[in-house]
Amino acid sequence: QLQACGGGLVQAGGSLRLSCAASARTSSTYVMGWFRRAPGKGREFVAGTTSSGPTTYYADSVKGRFTLSRDNAKKAVYLQMDSLKPEDTAGYYCAAGPSPLDLNRESSYVYWGQGTLVTVSS
Repeated sequence: QLQACGGGLVQAGGSLRLSCAASARTSSTYVMGWFRRAPGKGREFVAGTTSSGPTTYYADSVKGRFTLSRDNAKKAVYLQMDSLKPEDTAGYYCAAGPSPLDLNRESSYVYWGQGTLVTVSS
């Protein structure tokens, strides 16, 4: 349902852009977002956006450095990650779901991508 790409290896202070495209079966009204899981840690919210407005929320840890954008016609979201830090190293997972409430909760999302790995070296 969701195809994510754009991960890679980058030095601290660098940038990466992640992309996520939803299949035709996914409603264009769904909220879409990104979560991440660092080695040895649980999955955490990164950013999420509604289809209308749109309204976008960010985790405090990425606010001011990451920018989430959306193309409803393509059913795609893009996560521009700037000023990357080693602690941003994680597998990044794209997600989509029907509820515009609680964008930072995993329970708001029903479709998940396969993940793309981001590694930030110091």
